[in-house]
Amino acid sequence: MGKVKNILWIMCDQLRWDYLSCAGHPHLETPNIDRLAARGVRFDRAYVQSTICGPSRMSAYTGRYVRTHGSTWNGVPLKVGEPTLGDHLRELGVRCVLAGKTHMKADAEGLARLGIDPDSIIGVLQSECGFEPFERDDGLHPDGPYDPDPDYDTYLRNLGYNSDNPWQDWANSAAGEDGEVLDGSLLIHADKAARIPEEHSETPYMTRRAMDFMRAAKTDGRPWLLHLSYIKPHWPYIVPAPYHDMYGAKDVQPPVRSEDERANAHPLYAAYMEERFSKTFARDEVRERVIPAYMGLIKQIDDQLGKLFAFMDDEGLTDETMIVFTSDHGDYVGDHWMGEKYLFHDPSARVPLIIVDPSPEAETTRGTVSDALVEMIDLVPTFVDALGGAAKPNVLEGRSLLPLLHGARPATWREAVFSEYDFAFDPVRVKLGTPVSDSRMTMVFDGRWKYVHIPGFRPMLHDLQNDPQELVDLGSDPAFEKERVRLHELMFDWARRPATRTTKSDAAITKDDDVALLFDQSAPAGILIGFWDEAEVEADRKAREEALRNRKPSS
Repeated sequence: MGKVKNILWIMCDQLRWDYLSCAGHPHLETPNIDRLAARGVRFDRAYVQSTICGPSRMSAYTGRYVRTHGSTWNGVPLKVGEPTLGDHLRELGVRCVLAGKTHMKADAEGLARLGIDPDSIIGVLQSECGFEPFERDDGLHPDGPYDPDPDYDTYLRNLGYNSDNPWQDWANSAAGEDGEVLDGSLLIHADKAARIPEEHSETPYMTRRAMDFMRAAKTDGRPWLLHLSYIKPHWPYIVPAPYHDMYGAKDVQPPVRSEDERANAHPLYAAYMEERFSKTFARDEVRERVIPAYMGLIKQIDDQLGKLFAFMDDEGLTDETMIVFTSDHGDYVGDHWMGEKYLFHDPSARVPLIIVDPSPEAETTRGTVSDALVEMIDLVPTFVDALGGAAKPNVLEGRSLLPLLHGARPATWREAVFSEYDFAFDPVRVKLGTPVSDSRMTMVFDGRWKYVHIPGFRPMLHDLQNDPQELVDLGSDPAFEKERVRLHELMFDWARRPATRTTKSDAAITKDDDVALLFDQSAPAGILIGFWDEAEVEADRKAREEALRNRKPSS
């Protein structure tokens, strides 16, 4: 193993933290991801900064909380000029490349206001969240605002899978007994095979595109970060043969839920349980049909990663490449009477995170499991650190994980993680009658207590030490008022520290502290504040010059 030259950042979409065999799933075998964990560190308590694709990914790509970058929901653009991973890596001479999904919505109004051509180099980087788009494919919305005609559609048409929307009609649909097209978005068809052979489905296709980039990058010679961003196992829950029937109802674990959750639900929680996706996934027959397909999609990803890792071995890339495996959020699939994501139970907000650092400093931690509280925003500072960049605490709100990877856990590691969700865009806002400005919920989790603040409502509170499945909401129990107050203050302290001063670093502010302490009042650029007369100004000038001459070299 050697020094980090390149980084492969693999992100799945809607993959739960516990649907891997290395995380304890009793039926789903993921040997290639398990081998990755055996070579690196598996972070067992990693949390996303939002439980929906767009905001979660914008935090992952900027290293900043949702309340700081402002992209609070899918389709809310990341504002022009927001610092991204690509900006930080280009300063280090490292390419930042995309193969797959970002869910990034470009700030078209901002580009136009600043006179930036969206097809220019700057315009493309701003529109692609700082990534150099080797191939972008958001998949879920082929007719929508993200990518109306991705290259994958062209690939399918060239193979003879003709349609205005081959992604939908071939890759994500099944065939009926009479050859009719069965929409894969309908959960009843989750047990059927997709209409295309496995090798032409989305996951193998994007894996090959990652290999194509790595081949091309060898001739380029520059170091790179490749973000291989899979669309799956996000719905449509449909997978090609042989993965469509690899698992069955016998492999579906019982749902984590209780009748008391429904009977005594928080008003917001109750509203989400009444949404169609939740009422559908509350039915056992739906779970028994959908979850085997969900498992099949994960198994396909694992098999493809096995091929990718073998390719990297053959190309001599393994020993110089940091590999990161994670997800943008989870999936309830019926737990807590819920479908989709949105709320902050562990099935939704907690994600898998495995990092393999090839450097010798990481030898002592290989194959270990870390219980440190980790946030998705930690990845950008980790990448910058691993590639030799300087820390940027005024810009990056996350913390580098390199010390944890090297077996040196800082004494002052974070005491809590935070996640946010803007439900102003959801029908529940209308049903509850909450103002748009108050339709936010924020989670703080300190490793035991998970507290959720919702303006206008009582909080939610779970004690994961005594209730690890989060079935009992203590948000209105008088016996736990002390914990609620403590966590609310912790959240308030966090909210008072936004990283908005991105144009001036902490180091730039403090570089003259040793001189400034010698004087009652500085006089920058000839500006005179608080001086009495000319003699006092002259005395101050001479003293300052003398202090600068005697300054220690280390200053």
